[in-house]
Amino acid sequence: MIDHYPHQQVCPVCWEEDASGVYVRLLDQSLLPQQVVYLRLYHEQQVADAITTLKVRGAPAIGVTAAFGMALALHRFYHEKGEELALDEAQAHLDATARLLGQTRPTAVNLFWAIERMQQCARRALANQHQLSAQRLVQLLCDEAQAIAAEDRAACLQMGKYGAELIPDGASLLTHCNAGALATVGVGTALAPLYVAHQAGKRIHVFVDETRPVLQGARLTAWELQQEGIPLTLITDNMAGYFMRRGEIEAVFVGADRIAANGDVANKIGTYSVAVLAHAHDIPFYVAAPCSTIDLTLPSGEHIPIEQRKPEEVTRVQGEQIAPTGVRVANPAFDVTPHSYVTAIITERGIVRPPYDVTLRQVCSATSGTEI
Repeated sequence: MIDHYPHQQVCPVCWEEDASGVYVRLLDQSLLPQQVVYLRLYHEQQVADAITTLKVRGAPAIGVTAAFGMALALHRFYHEKGEELALDEAQAHLDATARLLGQTRPTAVNLFWAIERMQQCARRALANQHQLSAQRLVQLLCDEAQAIAAEDRAACLQMGKYGAELIPDGASLLTHCNAGALATVGVGTALAPLYVAHQAGKRIHVFVDETRPVLQGARLTAWELQQEGIPLTLITDNMAGYFMRRGEIEAVFVGADRIAANGDVANKIGTYSVAVLAHAHDIPFYVAAPCSTIDLTLPSGEHIPIEQRKPEEVTRVQGEQIAPTGVRVANPAFDVTPHSYVTAIITERGIVRPPYDVTLRQVCSATSGTEI
């Protein structure tokens, strides 16, 4: 199994401390692949803006970024106030930061999962106020954010191990959007099985959907796979059916931003179309996502909130106008694939198969990997 990041250990987000202070170091994915630029975020508002503007994206990476943002907010507040910071002030500031970050992107549940986990960490500590200093609370939240990041790295490797077993030698695969190392702080979700299979010596070829309108496939996935030396072919989104009909695609691997209790999957817009095509051509359709992406509070995909983004993402490409001025635009960022089109869901705890309304609950309560 691989134990490192692809392409020179590029990590999209991490916690840094140096002479300039404490900050979140973030790879600006909006500039890839033309420029590799790292940002230093010193304020929680900068973290929120980075999430909103897609400087960081991918559900697991967004969750880790939010956790770092919570820790950063309290660290900054403490160093402004010093030991005069009262614990109730600290709690109020964390609550305000949670609201700020929670307003950035509505679909990816990892965002809200990470925010709630950080708040739970603070609540547990504050329940023992007689033993707690503001400085200690800051350290606890920093440690919790680092733990979330470490768990994501481990989860990615496990998903890679389980998913690689589904890939035969010589396979030709299709992926949509970017669910690789850039979408996590590990080796990815949907791309993790591909990386593991490739490093195990399996010969694979990957068709990469360009993924309009923001081109995460063309800009990010193609760049990742190229850096790792995995053979790939970039195609436009409306070419997938052509290659499936010709028998050139043997399986589809995608990530997820939220999975409902019945197995319905929200992922980047266009995923539903790929799933329908795969179903029509009897091609396995695999979803890879950590258990933190599973939302058992929602009975089906009909209840998943779908982010609506600015029309300029559709009317412009790399800043260039491609559509008539004033044209009406729809720009949902995600769609929902019904569970009936999903062959299996690859998690860090094992491969989940139908009936998802039963097996997803089982895997979320499990402590070790198994095929369910």
